[in-house]
Amino acid sequence: MQKREMIYEGKGKKMYSTDDSNLIIAEFKDDLTAFNAQKRGNEAGKGALNNKISTQIFHILQEKGIKTHLVQTLSDTEQLIKKVDIIPLEVVVRNIATGSLTKRLGIKEGIALPFSLVEFYYKNDELNDPIVTDEHCIAMGLVKSEKDLDILRHTAREINAILYKFFESKGLKLVDFKVEFGVDADGNILLADEISPDSCRFWDSKTNEKLDKDRFRQGIGEVKVAYEEVLRRILS
Repeated sequence: MQKREMIYEGKGKKMYSTDDSNLIIAEFKDDLTAFNAQKRGNEAGKGALNNKISTQIFHILQEKGIKTHLVQTLSDTEQLIKKVDIIPLEVVVRNIATGSLTKRLGIKEGIALPFSLVEFYYKNDELNDPIVTDEHCIAMGLVKSEKDLDILRHTAREINAILYKFFESKGLKLVDFKVEFGVDADGNILLADEISPDSCRFWDSKTNEKLDKDRFRQGIGEVKVAYEEVLRRILS
């Protein structure tokens, strides 16, 4: 598969066209961003770790019947993926209160929620990715119909059920995570983007040590060490 020109660069990845119009190459970057890119950094090797972690997680989900855009891993930092039109929504699943949920609603950090909470956020950097309701999504044309929102919500809960159990067996709490979806050439809604410590919060089950991007957000340090530990547990 021939890698051609770069067609998009985001906070965590670069996208390249290929000689197949339905396939693109995603290259994971070492860049770190937080607070809508107001805080920036770089951690050598982070891109390769996220690629490996996300690849393993997507394979786990694919084996359980979740349809994804992943085709294959090409190198330490590159994936071959199906070209999709990204739905401009971040779908966030929360199992334990922390982060913006604690700030918005005053729920004490670390409290287990009575059920997995699914929230939609409008992907718009200029607006700081605001939380939106179903009616907002329909009114703004972010999805075609309420049925699409039901698919996103249902699939996100399925992903959570699979991964929560998996990470629990690895001594990790899946506190919350963000996923994105896209529509392929045949109109199928697929899991896209990545699932990694950049987009998830992982806490050690015994100590509650944070093993995710919060180490960068909060200035804890040893980001790469934390990501390496997540990969080690996934592969164990």
